[in-house]
Amino acid sequence: MLEPSPIRSPRSRLLRFGAAFVVLLAVAGYVAVQYVTGGAGAPGCRVVSGDDDGATYEFTPEQAVNAATITAVGTARNLPERAVTIALATALQESALRNIDYGDRDSLGLFQQRPSQGWGSAEEIMDPAYSAGEFYEHLVEVPGYTRLPLTVAAQRVQRSGFPQAYAKHEPDATLLAAALTGRSGATLTCDGRPGATRAKGPDAVRAALVRDFGRDVLQPLGAEVGASADSSPAPSASASGGSGGRTVTLPVGDGPGTGEDAERRGWQLAHWAVANASSLHIERVAYAGRQWTAGNTDSKWYPVGGGSSHGSERAPGPVRITSAR
Repeated sequence: MLEPSPIRSPRSRLLRFGAAFVVLLAVAGYVAVQYVTGGAGAPGCRVVSGDDDGATYEFTPEQAVNAATITAVGTARNLPERAVTIALATALQESALRNIDYGDRDSLGLFQQRPSQGWGSAEEIMDPAYSAGEFYEHLVEVPGYTRLPLTVAAQRVQRSGFPQAYAKHEPDATLLAAALTGRSGATLTCDGRPGATRAKGPDAVRAALVRDFGRDVLQPLGAEVGASADSSPAPSASASGGSGGRTVTLPVGDGPGTGEDAERRGWQLAHWAVANASSLHIERVAYAGRQWTAGNTDSKWYPVGGGSSHGSERAPGPVRITSAR
């Protein structure tokens, strides 16, 4: 004998519908936040080896910004790539390249530096450029640090309770350093989904360049922070044209250093811009006949115009950083 189906009241059906609708809204909101912020909890950036050995490292936009700052501060001090590798491996271990405001006792920031131990005030340590500078100040005082094992060099600065922990980060730090110092060109990409809470536009790009590299980085532009893009005597059109008012142009072949030095500087600035794409609303970066565009998820730099880039990769030329509309 068949049992009669229970009678469901309209109120019960309405409650179930309402609960399902709330869940859908929550899921949609989460997806939207992840898209807008660049996916703070998931990798949105990727670096590959320039040696064709298949090595890769995936990381988040937040980590990319901090890694780019650490690298820029080191190269602005004319320190070798080895110093940058040591700094990046240390920050990977101490904070996972996140600028955290907590830690063991009063430890803070990328390198977990302690105000009570003379590293600076809490506010200073939470400034990534400052904390990176402090790390390098101590690193260069270590005799022969470039020849020491990474764990030894890092430990003499940090005096950690787990000195061997830095070793596991050396491969990833080496990949990051090669890309962010510009030695390996066209090896770093990010999704480039723009953040919702940061300033955007060419002035914000210039300000961030000065924050990380120092004011000298703008000298080739002939422009100061806050100046309009039209005030620069250098050409300001992007690779695809039509966006001069949104493009910061950084000539790298006309100043001191030519050839490989200029090319390396160019790729450093280009990779720095990609690493900061989400936070600064950068839409496109072009250099040496190649172009990265926000929203591409196949981790590639494409030849400008879709043609072959052979012969143009090493040609001198400016780095062009175009902000989103």
